Amino acid sequence: MIDETEVKRLWWHSRRGMLELDVLLIPFVEKVYRTLEREDQLRYQALIEHEDTDLFAWFLERVVPEDPEIHKIVLRVLEHARTP
Repeated sequence: MIDETEVKRLWWHSRRGMLELDVLLIPFVEKVYRTLEREDQLRYQALIEHEDTDLFAWFLERVVPEDPEIHKIVLRVLEHARTP
């Protein structure tokens, strides 16, 4: 069972103030996070601890994250964003 306090905290941490990141991260938390396996939830929590500049480069696919676990969740977020 998902702790709603955790989801609210993640929602606020996903709100970056950079429109390009907000349109990716906030819908992901709202629509997908609760359905993720625990491992992916932990990956997402680790993802949002990174700097905005890193996130921006990863989501624009200019740079691949060195950490394969972070790369997995970046791909998951992008997959969600690309799904109509």
